[in-house]
Amino acid sequence: IEYIRSMYYNKVEYVRFSSSLGKFVGFTEYGLKNAEHWNNDAALLAQLNADKERYCLNNVDIEHQTI
Repeated sequence: IEYIRSMYYNKVEYVRFSSSLGKFVGFTEYGLKNAEHWNNDAALLAQLNADKERYCLNNVDIEHQTI
């Protein structure tokens, strides 16, 4: 299970959080700056990693049952 949070502007993805990497990755100049800033925030990274546990792992069984 991987939790991904992507951010877009004008249909272009500029930054993404990946729980498998445990950090943000920037794809544009603006995204790189934001990723660097957000990756230095340990509380934000901990919260997003906890979101994987809270949302993904709790709902994976429900999703598999509906398929």
